[in-house]
Amino acid sequence: MSEAIEPEIDVDALKEQGVDLEVAEKVAPERDIVTKVGEALVQVQNLTIKFGGLTALDNVTFDINRGEILGLIGPNGAGKTTCFNAMTGVYKPTAGKVLLEGKLLNGLPQHKITRRGLARTFQNIRLFGEMTALENVVVGLDARHRTSVGGALFRLPSHVREEKTAIERGMALLEFVGIADHAHFLSRHLPYGYQRRLEIARALATDPKVLCLDEPAAGFNPAEKEELMSLIRTIRDDGYTVLLIEHDMKLVMGVTDRIVVLEFGKKIADDVPKVIRDDPKVISAYLGEPEDDVA
Repeated sequence: MSEAIEPEIDVDALKEQGVDLEVAEKVAPERDIVTKVGEALVQVQNLTIKFGGLTALDNVTFDINRGEILGLIGPNGAGKTTCFNAMTGVYKPTAGKVLLEGKLLNGLPQHKITRRGLARTFQNIRLFGEMTALENVVVGLDARHRTSVGGALFRLPSHVREEKTAIERGMALLEFVGIADHAHFLSRHLPYGYQRRLEIARALATDPKVLCLDEPAAGFNPAEKEELMSLIRTIRDDGYTVLLIEHDMKLVMGVTDRIVVLEFGKKIADDVPKVIRDDPKVISAYLGEPEDDVA
């Protein structure tokens, strides 16, 4: 295998997209990522999840390569969210493995998987409603804090420095996702689309190696979906790898580099969007078999 090459960043193009490079630098401090761009960062190997006699995920295998936006799609009940939950520690796999940079995640609690570098949002928004937008993001930053409870109680210099840095980076993250002017609003008072952006900011606050987005466009109007596509591309351009579950096929086809398709818990396709769009198995999974093919 030839050595992967770090892509050059087109600074002018990022500026044209409205990316504040100083903000982006605060949002994404240098991450300790061993995997080179283009190589497998996450490996899902023969993943199986059973609930009693029901097999929700059946021997599913795919990789997520560093620097890509990977879509995970399929009709309702295909096993997409189950796969997410198995990867992020919500469910314990019945069989198979999930590896991040070659290290096994199976059996780790959710907070340790997050600390390893796999962060996620949820279909149903899970914000702290009585906290401000900034406070919600700072909670995510706590995943990387190192000062002790004693340091916080006695306001030791190390804790004060960490707290100041957290607030600065929290504001940078809110600016990054486009809602900095709502930093001091209670999250429950934010418009729905802003709550979705806040969830993404909080997940980014954990400094993930892979950001997993579970239907981030749910409830969005077309204009908001276009803005979300731009944000997801900006997140990838800033050095993150993205795994995306989404029902909106226009969004998926417009923003992903590669797509994995599930049906009834099995993987039926894994390819670039152009190929997936014309794949007969994928068309059948979404639209059903043509009448001529029914015995």
